[in-house]
Amino acid sequence: MDTPYTVPAQTRIGHVHLKVSDLEQSLQFYHHLLGFEITTRYGSQAVFISAGGYHHHIGLNTWHSKGAPRAAVDGVGLYHTAIVYPTRRDLAIMVKRLLENKYPLTGASDHGVSEAIYLNDPDGNGVELYWDKPQSAWSYKADGSLEMVTNPLDVNGLLSEI
Repeated sequence: MDTPYTVPAQTRIGHVHLKVSDLEQSLQFYHHLLGFEITTRYGSQAVFISAGGYHHHIGLNTWHSKGAPRAAVDGVGLYHTAIVYPTRRDLAIMVKRLLENKYPLTGASDHGVSEAIYLNDPDGNGVELYWDKPQSAWSYKADGSLEMVTNPLDVNGLLSEI
């Protein structure tokens, strides 16, 4: 691996496929609360969900995990799935929905380049919901690298979008 390689700029993450312990409980979170659409179902073992009619952004299955315990906070694995909303207002609508449903948040941050809230799904998998600020608002360090921060999110300011 001595030869450097740069992935093409158009490359993107296609989908995340999660092992879950209870498919219906996961659907309560991802479909009913977050609003993802069910695109296909494989009996009682797997469901694919998406936004906007794509074949699937998230796969949920119990093939090797039915009834398994929650994800360990201090173990290896996926830190979180990040879901980007098209506008700040869209994120605000979701935050309001989560608060109205008394769904527990685990964090909220302004990263300079984005604003994000954090929560866990029913299996303890981390979920980040965020929107990207316009690239013209991003800051850069003297060496040209991107300046990212973790500052408290002004949740009331976010909610004022709706």
